[in-house]
Amino acid sequence: MQGPFEQILDFLISTVFGIYIILLLLRLIFGLVRADFYNPISQTIVQLTNPPLLLMRRMIPAWGRLDLAALVLILLLKFVELWLRLTLAGIDIAPGLVLVASIREILMTVVWIFIISLVIEVVMSWLQAGGGRGANPIARLVSDVNRPILSPLRRALPNTGALDFSPMLALIGLYILLIIVRSI
Repeated sequence: MQGPFEQILDFLISTVFGIYIILLLLRLIFGLVRADFYNPISQTIVQLTNPPLLLMRRMIPAWGRLDLAALVLILLLKFVELWLRLTLAGIDIAPGLVLVASIREILMTVVWIFIISLVIEVVMSWLQAGGGRGANPIARLVSDVNRPILSPLRRALPNTGALDFSPMLALIGLYILLIIVRSI
């Protein structure tokens, strides 16, 4: 059992690494879905993640829209985070297992990002006129992120008028995917 100092240190490691990894994942997703680069939120994320990525891009070029430098940095940071937390807990584990756990954790975080963005878009559509996309930068950004998931569903589902069932189906699919990733 960890003492209070170890618990605090574990919490701080998890929080600091987790926040930065989420920022990097958002930047990666924004690039893949071609979200508005000039959105104020996008610009904030770019400013916060640029320093290490500019250095890494000298060695690791992008592959189409996929920012390989960001992907490598995400994996490296998650690996270091898990290794530090396991070491702090006194657990000695093979690096290969830490790598597999890192990939699993990253995939789960990506699914959660999409789940949260869908919920935000649905709630904002209830609160704003014009379907929630209006002038709000958050609404525009989550709409951009969710478009690759929701557009195919909207085309496949019958038009029901004012009710859009595509977010509900997308959430069901994402939760099923989360269950599959957790079982790995």
